[in-house]
Amino acid sequence: MVSTADAVVVGGGTVGAWCAYFLRADGLARVVLLEKDTLGQGASSRAAGIVRTQGGTPWAVRLGEWSRQFYLRQADELGIDSGFTPHGYVLPCFTDADLAAARERMAMQQGLGIDVRWLSPEETDELNPALAPGLTLGATYCPDDGYLHPPRNVIAYSVALATTGVQVRERTRFTGLITADDGAVTGVTTSAGPISAPLVVLTGGPELAEVGRLAGVRVPAGAVLHQVAVTEPHPDLAPARLPMLFDVAAGLYWRPEEGGMLFGMSNPDEPPGEARRVDEPYLARMRERLAELVPVTAGLGLRRTWAATIDYTPDHLPIIGPAMINGQDRKGAVVASAGGHGMMWGPAVARAAADVALTGSSPVVDVSQIGLGRFDEAGRSALATDPIALPFPQDAATPA
Repeated sequence: MVSTADAVVVGGGTVGAWCAYFLRADGLARVVLLEKDTLGQGASSRAAGIVRTQGGTPWAVRLGEWSRQFYLRQADELGIDSGFTPHGYVLPCFTDADLAAARERMAMQQGLGIDVRWLSPEETDELNPALAPGLTLGATYCPDDGYLHPPRNVIAYSVALATTGVQVRERTRFTGLITADDGAVTGVTTSAGPISAPLVVLTGGPELAEVGRLAGVRVPAGAVLHQVAVTEPHPDLAPARLPMLFDVAAGLYWRPEEGGMLFGMSNPDEPPGEARRVDEPYLARMRERLAELVPVTAGLGLRRTWAATIDYTPDHLPIIGPAMINGQDRKGAVVASAGGHGMMWGPAVARAAADVALTGSSPVVDVSQIGLGRFDEAGRSALATDPIALPFPQDAATPA
C-alpha cells in the first residue's frame, strides 16, 4: 500500500475512475484510486448506457454534450472506447402541457448548440415505424444522442487507468479523512492503512452518502432500485425502426439491443435503498405501457432482466463541489455525483470534479450552484428539479 499520493479518488465506478484518469493526465504523478470491491462492480456495469444531450437544464445539456464528445474521441485518445453508438433520441409529447414544455426546452437546448429539432406527429410516426401510430402530439429529436455498452465502458476506463499509471487499489475501503488543525485535508484512512495526500475526491454512486458519512460530510444522495429488461429479437425491432425514446411521464425508456429492445424503468413509489430483486408486478405494469406504445412487444419474451441500485439526488442534478462541514468548505476535498446519470454525465462530472480539485472551477460547466451548498439541513435543494429524469423518490435517504 502506498503511503503518499498527490491525489486520492474514492470509488471505482464511472465518475471515480474517469476522475482519477483525468487527474493523472493533468500531470499529477501519484494518483491513487480506492475501490472497496472491484472496478465497475456496482452501477457502472448494470446501467442501460443511455447518452442524451436533451436535458431539462443547461447543466444537464452541457454535461451530456461534453460526455458525448468524450466518448466520440476516446479511440483516438485511449486506443479503446466505450462503444458509443449515435442512434437518435425521441422525447414524445402526449399532452398539451408536454408540448409547451418541450418547445421551451428545445429553445434552451438549441441556444446551447445542440442539434435538436421538432417532429410533427406524422414525422414522429414515420421515424418510429414500431411505434403505434397517432399517439403523440409531436416530439423533440436529437440525431446525435445515442448509447454505449456499460461493460465496455468499464473496460475502457480500466485500460485508461492502467496505461496512465493510476495506482488502483481494489478491495480497499475508504474509512475517513485525515485533516490538519485548520481543517484542511491531508490524507485518507483506509482498510489497508493511511495515505497522505493534499487532494481527495469523494465519489461512490449509490453509496456516496455512506462515503460522505465516513468523511464527516452530509451528502443528500440516495440509492434506489432501477430495473432493466431486454426482449427477444424481432424484425420489427431492428435498429432502423427503433430510435431511442423516453416516455418521461411513465419513467419508461428504450433502445435497440441484440435485435430486440432494451427498456428500463424506475418506480416513483419505490422506497430508497439497495436493489435486491426484480419487482415483477411493476415490470408487468410497465410492459402494459410498453405494449400500448410498441404493440409488437406484447407477444415477446424477455431474454434478460436485472435489478440495479442506482443513485439519485433530490433535484435530479449532479453534485460537484467542495466537501462541506457545518456550512464551511473542507479544503482539499471534493464531492462528485452524477445523480443517476453515470453513463450520460459521468465523464463530464469526473472532468469537472478533477478541475475543481485542482483549480476550484471548471470550463466544463459552471459549478458555482451545483455543490453541496444548495441543500438545506433536510436535504432540500434550492434549485428547480430537472424535469427530464426518471421518477426517483424526492427525498434522499442520507445518514445523519
